[in-house]
Amino acid sequence: MWQRELHLTFTSASPLKVRILDSREERSRLRLLSAENSQRKSQPWSQANGSWSRRVLLLVVLLSLPWSPALAQDTTPQQESQVEGIVRDSAGKPVAGVSILLAEESGSTRATTRTNAEGAFAFLAVRAGRYTVKLEKPGFRDVIEDSKLAPAEKKHCEFVLRTSAEASALSSPTTSPLSAAIELDDRPTFTVAGITDSTGSGGHGSETRRRTGEVLARETLNLGSGKSREVPTTTPRAGAIDSETLASEDALYAAVRHTPQSFESNHQLGEFYLHSERCREAIPLLETAYTVNPGDHPNAFDLAVAFEACGEFVRARERVDQMLKRDKDLGKREEADLRRLLGNLDEKLEDPLAAVREYEQAAGLDSSEQNYFAWGAELLLHRAAAPAIDVFGKGARLHPDSARMRAGLGAALYTTGSADEAAQRLCEASDLEPENSAPYLLLGKMQEASSTPLNCAEQKLARFAQDQPENALADYYYALAIWKRDRGSQDPDALEHAQALLEKSSAIDPKLDVAYLQLGNLYFFRGSFQEALAAYQKAIAANPLGSEAHYRLGLAYKRIGDGAKAQVEFEQYKQLDKTEAATIERQRRELRQFLFVLKDQPANAHPISEPLAPSVAK
Repeated sequence: MWQRELHLTFTSASPLKVRILDSREERSRLRLLSAENSQRKSQPWSQANGSWSRRVLLLVVLLSLPWSPALAQDTTPQQESQVEGIVRDSAGKPVAGVSILLAEESGSTRATTRTNAEGAFAFLAVRAGRYTVKLEKPGFRDVIEDSKLAPAEKKHCEFVLRTSAEASALSSPTTSPLSAAIELDDRPTFTVAGITDSTGSGGHGSETRRRTGEVLARETLNLGSGKSREVPTTTPRAGAIDSETLASEDALYAAVRHTPQSFESNHQLGEFYLHSERCREAIPLLETAYTVNPGDHPNAFDLAVAFEACGEFVRARERVDQMLKRDKDLGKREEADLRRLLGNLDEKLEDPLAAVREYEQAAGLDSSEQNYFAWGAELLLHRAAAPAIDVFGKGARLHPDSARMRAGLGAALYTTGSADEAAQRLCEASDLEPENSAPYLLLGKMQEASSTPLNCAEQKLARFAQDQPENALADYYYALAIWKRDRGSQDPDALEHAQALLEKSSAIDPKLDVAYLQLGNLYFFRGSFQEALAAYQKAIAANPLGSEAHYRLGLAYKRIGDGAKAQVEFEQYKQLDKTEAATIERQRRELRQFLFVLKDQPANAHPISEPLAPSVAK
């Protein structure tokens, strides 16, 4: 295959560089033009000149398009897809001259182009399939992402390239392995300036990465809710219930019946019910104790927590406000507990701006692990990734034994595009608590969304599968790590190992549709299309609303020549994908995002809630 470059200069426009790939169709087109040129010589000058001028104009238009004949083979005009988009730097400015490679998953077809002065690029006449997109430009870190195309789809995607210095800042060997930008002082390096509708900030990175980041943010928030209620960090007063008393509900109930107005009896049974997640039974007892002694701080705190557990957020907030106004002699740790509880309540009352400020005050009063984690998780939930990295990073240095702090830091790093650095933090979290599934599951979600193997992921996921042999997700994520490491190598041992793990995963949990889906992908990769069809059909049976399985099943039907069934599956995929996108967009509108400004940087350096992720839409 040969190639040549053609420069066409237009008025008020820069030279347009067009890459032409040699092919039979191209040579035929040139022979046709040559024959027509010979015929033109026998025509009258005016007729021939007009005909030739029109052909020259047509040729110029054709050559001006990003021609990719290799990708256009075996397609019809109704099924041709397009990929176009914009490439920007981390400041939001267009990046010209970026080399972009679009390669089909099987490796059989590929095409290249470059961005123009506006950072724009386009691939036309692309057939449906799964593609790898790679961006390269000297001075910037390469970006590699997967993208799928349905027939006749017109996909718009936006990339952000980071300079090599930006990309390596978080993992520089000369700085702390946890975070290169965190200083151990009490001053945050950012200011949360407001809140806005998150729907206006989409399209700046991979939709798959963005969705995965949102899942990670929610899962990170759940790491903080392992306990059913907030527990004050203050030392319990004398007479507080111990484990033996908690085990004796009958004795506590008998004490209340014997002395119904006793503060201790009501408080102890109310606290017992609160620990037992029976908030409705706890509230009247704690209220009675509060009436007897409204100045008792632990009881008033328990009452506010009970209101929160039962969904009575307004009453809970009123109780906490009363405590802050009345108890002037609160210690810093006691006030921090109340501020953190206020943050929880404000978030549930749909006032995240007030919530994040309460969490910040709590961490300023008491730099406990609980306070820093709550603050970082709130920032991450509302898509303030850079501030979340700041808070989780400092929290991890203050509390080096906290697995969830490192997990939160990893989730925040992932949303900024630092997938390998994020994986490293999750691996560290899994080492701190090897028996805890949460870090492994977050790591697995990252590996699932990544087109390439992540640092340390395979080793840790192998331990996950070994330590929890009956966990279907452990086998599933380990299989993904193996396959992505050897993808394209045709290593039979690796493929067989991944296949065995996926089969085991689906046997443990027959409703785990993603295991069937990836098993189908493995069969498809090996050219076993009938086995792939069966696996995709099982994935759809396990989850009929999963759009990806319909898309893959359509590709498999197309490969065996059943175009009619393929089209049915592609149409089903489009409908389901549209429904999924609408649901996610509604959730984003409801969530809202923080506007923040990083200190010691220009005010417009971070006008939206998160740094742009360096990836392409899926």
